[in-house]
Parts: sequence; structure tokens; C-alpha cells
Amino acid sequence: MSNLKFEPGQEKSPVTAWDKLNGTQYDDVFKFNAGYIDFLNAGKTEREAVAAAIEAAEKNGFVNITGCSGLKAGDQVYAVNRNKELVLAIIGSKPFTDGLNIVGAHIDSPRLDLKPQPFYEDGLLSLAKTHYYGGIKKYQWVAMPLALHGVAVKEDGSIIKIAIGEKPGDPVFTVTDLLPHLAKDQMDKKLSEGVAGEALNILVGGVPVKNREIKDRFKKSTLDYLNREMGLTEEDFISAEIEAVPAWPASDTGFDRGLVAGYGQDDRVCAYAALQALLDTEKPAHTSVVLLTDKEEVGSMGNTGMQSTFFENFVAGIIAMGTGNYRDLMVRTTLANSRGLSADVNAALDPNYEGVMDKLNAARLGCGVVLTKYTGSRGKSGSSEASAEFVAAVRKIFNGNNVVWQTGELGKVDQGGGGTIAYLLANYDMDIVDCGVALLGMHSPFEVASKVDVYMAYRAYHSFMKNA
Repeated sequence: MSNLKFEPGQEKSPVTAWDKLNGTQYDDVFKFNAGYIDFLNAGKTEREAVAAAIEAAEKNGFVNITGCSGLKAGDQVYAVNRNKELVLAIIGSKPFTDGLNIVGAHIDSPRLDLKPQPFYEDGLLSLAKTHYYGGIKKYQWVAMPLALHGVAVKEDGSIIKIAIGEKPGDPVFTVTDLLPHLAKDQMDKKLSEGVAGEALNILVGGVPVKNREIKDRFKKSTLDYLNREMGLTEEDFISAEIEAVPAWPASDTGFDRGLVAGYGQDDRVCAYAALQALLDTEKPAHTSVVLLTDKEEVGSMGNTGMQSTFFENFVAGIIAMGTGNYRDLMVRTTLANSRGLSADVNAALDPNYEGVMDKLNAARLGCGVVLTKYTGSRGKSGSSEASAEFVAAVRKIFNGNNVVWQTGELGKVDQGGGGTIAYLLANYDMDIVDCGVALLGMHSPFEVASKVDVYMAYRAYHSFMKNA
């Protein structure tokens, strides 16, 4: 059921996804989103999101594929890549070469990463240098509470997990901003230049060690704390992955609690909806797969990004275990015959910034999951455009399963744009289209989604895995 848009001045108000819920579904929306908020708060980094997803999958009977010697229809398996990428599958009754039903999302989000040698002191303060990750507005990351999440790996291979700033009583961290009384030069700059990347230095301490003969007493105090509490040395941070993320929790938003606001909804909203859809899928005809990948915000590069061979190797593995007759051509045929949803977010029309959107082709909060035929920027640069035939097939599935959906583009033609992992999955010659949740404030530290859209994304992915 698509939601056609009504423009200002028309008599009727648009029909929203809320209007199309029955009584039971209305309750289901809020119950589903309670679990989603818990997932957001538990998984602020890609490592944490993978751990949370594995925990949920194992509770539902999924097993690590490394412990399997063979596979049959109905088996539920997963594979994890360096604790930052995850693929899960339920083996279907049809041959693999008939194709897989794939829903792929990413679990990395914009943030500040600590540099390999982060700690220094200046102005009688202890600070840590960062390198921002992904597309951020740098000014949004100052004067706010930050938490530090990640791991440090010692020379002996032991892993020290770090999560500071989330629990009651934890200290938080921040990047300071310039007071308006002295910010004339700063405020005369373009918004993109008001805060420099090298100025995103985190305040981590303000008490020196007592020995005044020691140089850099404030930095030494920080290093002493880290060594005393976690057994870490300064060199250990060269082999560390520490992310600074907003310290606040995701939460219900609005008097009616109909919205979710929080960090990292791009794209953990689609990741959670896809995961839950797979966990609720029983005895699929085609093998159903959920792929939760890393590095999308920086081009899907690296051995945990979509451009690695991890997913392809997983498909090769299930074919070998499920048939006992592996051939490379079977992998190629399986992938080419597959059908996919690139589960990524789109931009919702913001009443405060309507001018950047084509209203006729803009998604709205509360109008259902967003079907995006193409992404890219300007002249569809970098786009993976789904065929008309495949979009029609997806429409039929959604309409036949009472999924409320809408269409959307990422802004006006010459305004900007963006991309997803769709083009990388399309490289396997499979049919794929973007389908996800509309957000306000995308890439900000506090993104906003409609709870009914989150729920409709779950229903969309579930119906696709069962019926594509």
C-alpha cells in the first residue's frame, strides 16, 4: 500500500502508516521499537552491534558456521568477520542456484576516532586527538557529552574492552567550543569551516600528577589512570580502535512517544529491522540472508567492508556445505539469480528545510518504509538503479502483505545525494533496490525516525525474505 503525497492546499490530509494500522498492530509498533531502542543503546559501535546481533541470533537457534560439517533446509547459521561484520542465513528448501533473498544493511556510523597517538597536554589540560569518520557536520560534535567505546589490543594479543561514559556515575568527555563573546572570526567563516577537523580534540582530564618535576603532568595523569584501571600503556593505543560517540541514550521522542531519537540510526535502524525479520522467518523456500556490513560510511573499503570477499566466501561456504558438490560457477549463478534489498536510510522531508527537497518525490516520517529506485548524486553518479521489473515485483510483495511503503529521493537533483551498498551487490548481477527508513537529521549525533516506519521496515524485510 503506497502513500501518495498530498500537496499543501489540497482538502484531504495525507493518509499515513499510522492510519493503516489495526489495533493489534498499533501495540506491535511500540513493542517492536522498545527492542529497537535497547539495540541502539547496546550497539553504539559496529563491534557492539555485531555482538548484540549474535546474542539475539543464538537465542533463536543460530549457530556459527565454523562448527558445521554440512547444511540442510531449515538450518540457521552465521559467520562473523573480525567482530565488525556479520552474515546470517536460514537455508531454504530450493537449490542455492535459484538465488538467495538478501537484505543488506550497514552497522557503522559517523563518529570521532581516536588517533593512534592521541594523548597530549596543552593549556594545563589533558586532551586526545581524533580523526572524524564518515560524513559529519563538524560543528555538531562540539559542546556535547561523549562516551568512549572500543578495544585496545595489547602486544600479547589480549583485548581490553573500553566503554566509558554510559553508566550512571561514569565520567563523560567533550570537545569544547569557543564562547560567542570571542567568536567573531569563527562566526564569519562558512559553516563548514567554523570547526576544523584538527580542532576536534577531546577533553579527557584536568588534574596533574603531584610531582612538579615531571614534564606533561596532565598527560601523565591520564596515562597513569589508564594503566592503573585497564593495564594500558601509551603504546597500546597504536593497536586500538576507540570511538567517541554521543553519551546520551536513544529514547522515545515527542509527547505521543511516536518517534525514536538517538545516535547511529543510520543504518542500525535497518540492521535491527532486518535482523528481527530474519529471526521471525520460518522455513523459507529460498535461502534467506541478512548481511550486516562495516565501512559503508567511508566507501565500503577494507576487509570488513562490502568490497571485501567475505560475503562471497560465505555464499561459497554454504553451497559447499549444503551440496557437497562445490563449483565456482555455482557461486556465480547463485549470486546472479539472487534478489536483494539494500536496507539503508533515506532523508525525510524536514519542515525547517523544505527547500532542499522535491516534495513530490520526498519521503515523509510516518508514511512507511521508503522504496528508492536509485541513489547517486546529480546525474545519478554512483547510482545503482533498480530495473522497473524488479521494482514492480517488490511492490507486489509489499502490497500483498499489507506493508505500508512510500517512495523517496535524497533531495533535489542538483542539491547533493548519496549512495549505499546496492551498487556493490549489483556487481554480482543480482536484482537489488534500496529500501529503508526515512530519517530527520541523518548523520547528526541525534537522528529521528518514526516508530511506525521502523515497524514497516521490519514487515517489508520479512515479507521479502518469505516471498521474493
